[in-house]
Amino acid sequence: MTIYEDIVEAKKQSTKKFGVLIDPDQIRLQSFETVLEQAIHHRVDYFFIGGSLVVNNKLDDVLQTIRQQSTIPLILFPGNSFQLSHEADALLFLSLISGRNPELLIGKHVVAAPFLKKSSLEVMSTGYILIDGGKPTTVSYMSNTTPIPADKYDIALCTALAGELLGLKMIYLEGGSGAQNPVSTKLVKTVSDGISVPLIVGGGIKTPEKAQAIAAAGADIIIVGNAIEHNPLLIGEMADAIHSYSRVN
Repeated sequence: MTIYEDIVEAKKQSTKKFGVLIDPDQIRLQSFETVLEQAIHHRVDYFFIGGSLVVNNKLDDVLQTIRQQSTIPLILFPGNSFQLSHEADALLFLSLISGRNPELLIGKHVVAAPFLKKSSLEVMSTGYILIDGGKPTTVSYMSNTTPIPADKYDIALCTALAGELLGLKMIYLEGGSGAQNPVSTKLVKTVSDGISVPLIVGGGIKTPEKAQAIAAAGADIIIVGNAIEHNPLLIGEMADAIHSYSRVN
């Protein structure tokens, strides 16, 4: 079974998945070791690896280290077309459909396509939708795009639906790294109710309670990064909150 098939099957079963986002340029060695230990112990579903400024040697080092100690699937979450590695299992082929920057809609994809065609990576086309998280984020700055206002539920829904109708396999609602506010449960529910492809939600999720609320609102995969970089021990609480919701419901 491919990673995408696993995600789709989990969605059918209303089983929620928990992904830990690791930015190789941001996480410190001691924190990384603790994150890895906690993720393995608490059965995190996926590692998402990437960031806005990642350099390839750090990317490969992190992927190789995780691979040596864990069988958790490694999914690249690239900030640009150079953040590619054969060391991963899969890649989110992100199209920033909430913005109007042509480079992030198709331009960078053209550059990456020959590498991906020859690689063994499982490529999962994903509509990336940036939602205003209450303050400027690295994603909005680096992408030179304006996020969708947090209370414009209809715009977010129509954007997600357009992505699905264009053939994208997943939708990713993102508040941005270090967002002041996560994507609201109302917006998550609005989008989840309107599309049939798997929904990923990340950015600004700082507590187990918020992670569980986002799962309850309809997210299929909940991704946490910044909060875990500051406190790796949150992984256990986040995993319990997300996975226990799946068991109860």
